[in-house]
Amino acid sequence: MATVNPALENRRIAGAGTSADAWRADAQLMAVPAIDCTELIGAARRVVIVAPHPDDEVLACGGFLQQLAERGIPVTVIAVTDGEASHPGSSTWTRTRLQEVRPDETMAALATLGLDAVPVTRLELPDGGVAPREAELAQALVALIGPGDLVLTTWRHDGHPDHEATARACATATAGCGAALVEAPIWGWHWSRPGDAAMPLHHARRLMLGDAELARKRAALDCFESQLVTDAASGHDAILTRNTLDRLLNPFEMYFL
Repeated sequence: MATVNPALENRRIAGAGTSADAWRADAQLMAVPAIDCTELIGAARRVVIVAPHPDDEVLACGGFLQQLAERGIPVTVIAVTDGEASHPGSSTWTRTRLQEVRPDETMAALATLGLDAVPVTRLELPDGGVAPREAELAQALVALIGPGDLVLTTWRHDGHPDHEATARACATATAGCGAALVEAPIWGWHWSRPGDAAMPLHHARRLMLGDAELARKRAALDCFESQLVTDAASGHDAILTRNTLDRLLNPFEMYFL
């Protein structure tokens, strides 16, 4: 029987998480081979971004999206949920308000990245409830992707149940139609630590970003106001804290192939 890495068994999104400085000092991470946009696209005729929540498409691949736009590569975004459960119990950021605001934040962010005309398909699955409907999601994806597509989504061990269920559904759908699949860590940077071997760096590649691309990605993330401000009603910290953003605003994006 295969041994399960304890780091994967104990993945939890809690506290401040691993610092960006710790990751940037990790020799193993910095030794991950680079890949350019053309190599990453491969033979794909279209790139499909499957985002569990609004903002995941920018956190995971805001730089890649810019490079696709510059090359005129067709892109479509599939929004699995509307992110309406990000502020449970808040009287300011209610589920109804978030369901209206967060998809608009995605559109503003995509426009900032130069993809204002990109089609976005909203599946409207319940935020926080993707796993029980994983089979339904996989079936929906089969109807939306094809063998000439490259599908990019979150990592199947990312630590957030919606991220993991979305990745599994993408794996099922792409295996069935012959599309290629790439996964990106988002919360994995939080709970994993250098040297714990949780993230499969042997299957990873780094897409390098220029200064202008990184600045534009940062500007796109500024569009997600609902995730960036302290909740005045509850006093809860922002969802996307400074630590979270620092970990994801690297001069590269890392993908598991």
